[in-house]
Amino acid sequence: MAYVLKNSQGEIIATSATEKLNDDWVEVDAKDKGYISFLETSLAESDPFRESDIHLARVLEDLISLLVERNTIRFTDLPEHAQKRLNQRQSMRSKSQLSGILDDSNELF
Repeated sequence: MAYVLKNSQGEIIATSATEKLNDDWVEVDAKDKGYISFLETSLAESDPFRESDIHLARVLEDLISLLVERNTIRFTDLPEHAQKRLNQRQSMRSKSQLSGILDDSNELF
């Protein structure tokens, strides 16, 4: 669950993933389309490099997976910390309700 604050027109103007800050905040499902849309827009507007970094991280994860699948590198060749990070991100990505934020198409651009 998440919490949102809406303006008089019913548009989401703020969110909290963990707590209801006062009685004006409304509980919504984390899969709510309005909530997800607000997060996507906020992320894109807050810092263009951040969005670019997110997409680049996804490209790098996919590249590493491809290199491992083609036996160009072994997963165990990566530093232990990198292995742990990649495993965590893969697990998070597969479980995440927000996976729709990133473009999962086969196109790079």
